Amino acid sequence: MRSYKVVIMYDKEYDGYVVDVPELPGCMSQGKTIDKALQNIKDAINGWLEVERKHGRLEETEIDEIFIGEVTV
Repeated sequence: MRSYKVVIMYDKEYDGYVVDVPELPGCMSQGKTIDKALQNIKDAINGWLEVERKHGRLEETEIDEIFIGEVTV
């Protein structure tokens, strides 16, 4: 089983959380709570990988290090 880094952002308009997987272009999901958003992104990742494998487009790559942070000014 492989781990993927995710970015979780609160969306005021949606009044919930949006999750993006930078390593998987276009793979996003959302949920009203962080727990639900994380549950939904797992389903989205599995679906994304299944479609890419089906079409022979999946290239497994390893990212050695990634930093996701926040800066407040």
